[in-house]
Amino acid sequence: MSIDNTEVIRQGYDAHARRDFAAIFATLHPEVEFVQTDLVPWGGSHHGHEGVREFFGKLNARIETQVVPEEYVEAGEQVAVLGHIQGKVRATGHEFTLRIVHIWTVRDGLVTRFEAYIDTPAMLRALAA
Repeated sequence: MSIDNTEVIRQGYDAHARRDFAAIFATLHPEVEFVQTDLVPWGGSHHGHEGVREFFGKLNARIETQVVPEEYVEAGEQVAVLGHIQGKVRATGHEFTLRIVHIWTVRDGLVTRFEAYIDTPAMLRALAA
């Protein structure tokens, strides 16, 4: 029995909360694409597992975060996740909380695309504080 797209995404967030990156990568298609505004230091378009490793490396070098999903909206292959992130800037210890919208595309049980939308002005202020 296959799991639905929302459950694939829930499992990914649970793995992230445990910092279980092997479990995260098990949910990602080999040609996955991660996209976030290039206004943040870890932003841009990251392709394949190597690109996702680069994304997480840049992200985790600058901030420590916990994603808190509040609502899942499934629309065919896409799953929108509304919620917030709580975190801390590693360089300064400055804490932040900001809203997020994540758009995931799932095909045949694997994530093929991830788009991260965050309160970018608030994130930039936190990084500068």
